[in-house]
Amino acid sequence: MPDDETAPVVGRPEAAPTPFLLTVGDEPATLHDVRRLVVVSARSGAAILGAGGLIATAAAAGLDVHLVCATGDGGHDPRSPTHTDGPLDTLRAAEHAARELGVQTPPTLLGPPDGALAAHVGSVATALVDLIGDGRGTVLASTWMDDGHPDHEAVGRAAAAAARRTEAEHWQFPVWFWRWGGPGDARVSTFRPFPLASGARDAKRRAIEAHVSQAGPLAATPTDETLLDADVLAHVDLDHEWFAVTPGAASPDPELEEVHLAAEDPWGVDSRWYERRKRDLLLAALPRPRFHRVLEVGCSTGALTAALSTRADRVLGVDRSETALRGARRRLTDRPDVALALLDIPAEWPADESFDLVVVSEVGYFLSPAALERLVARVADSLTPDGVLVLCHWRHRVEGWVMDADRVHAGFEDGRLPPLQATYRDRDVELRVHAPTWPPYDE
Repeated sequence: MPDDETAPVVGRPEAAPTPFLLTVGDEPATLHDVRRLVVVSARSGAAILGAGGLIATAAAAGLDVHLVCATGDGGHDPRSPTHTDGPLDTLRAAEHAARELGVQTPPTLLGPPDGALAAHVGSVATALVDLIGDGRGTVLASTWMDDGHPDHEAVGRAAAAAARRTEAEHWQFPVWFWRWGGPGDARVSTFRPFPLASGARDAKRRAIEAHVSQAGPLAATPTDETLLDADVLAHVDLDHEWFAVTPGAASPDPELEEVHLAAEDPWGVDSRWYERRKRDLLLAALPRPRFHRVLEVGCSTGALTAALSTRADRVLGVDRSETALRGARRRLTDRPDVALALLDIPAEWPADESFDLVVVSEVGYFLSPAALERLVARVADSLTPDGVLVLCHWRHRVEGWVMDADRVHAGFEDGRLPPLQATYRDRDVELRVHAPTWPPYDE
């Protein structure tokens, strides 16, 4: 890997992986049932090289196509003595080849500097989530997380997180890999081909030619070297492009794990009055004095789990953060009536379990809209006939995710679930109780 984060990785000729690629990926990637394509790269040149044919194909098919440049396309090549930030920014803006690919809308420019995207993965992911929203029917294409260039890999990680949060399908395309990868690299077998018609190939060629600062020297001085050479350009001028395709629900998003790694009590559940008051409100809203079997979805470090155990025979707390569960185990070590499980809800679920109380607190907005629908179905299948569902969520915007409290709670207005019996709402929190019946006041 190069020390200079802006420099391409050099080494293997383009022909090395090409013959092997022709033997793998026998299931072509397809835009069937796709209505929208979002393509994100550190700079626009990478998107043209790795996915120009995909972009042209999608535009020709009438899909809604958005191009995103994570750096704002405003950085400069530090090796060039003839271009600085301002001139190269103007040069690149003038060279945008989107129109050659059939995309008339200018790319969205996010702004972090070249070579520094690893420090901005979160903000890039948030911008993509805001752009995509509900990602069903959307392909989010990005540079590959293993491409060998720090900015390309950072964009890939940001796109993976956005794909998880929106449930867009994530297509990753290699760019610099063609310079250093070879047929012995096992990761090549994960690529799927996307066939290009002649019109898409022609459009891609025109777009590359239009992108002068990527396809040729920046200037006529010896140190203004070509950023892309004939080997790489020959490889990308093929009748297929190659993508590692991952369903959004299976894409990695370490954000919540990183939150717990960064702080022992990231939400202030042991120190903030809001958190203590909210737990008391939730316990007071329960329609029965005691429950047999309780499921808490998203237990974090176990503060609410401990409170629920005072009203239940058995409590199961689940979370997808191993670090959070370590904190919960420390808190609950002396409570044999409490079990904890590492589960990625709703894809994973307690096996063969039924519950007379399910609590979904401060976690629903960390799901995509599609995942929330699956959670509703899971809860409906797991409640006993007399089962109670309690929802409790912060009412303000949750930056970086699609959902908020209103959308989460509306999603549980489902005929398979018990009817809504009680609601508490203030400026900061809303609590809802769904139950088959409500206890008479005189009992």
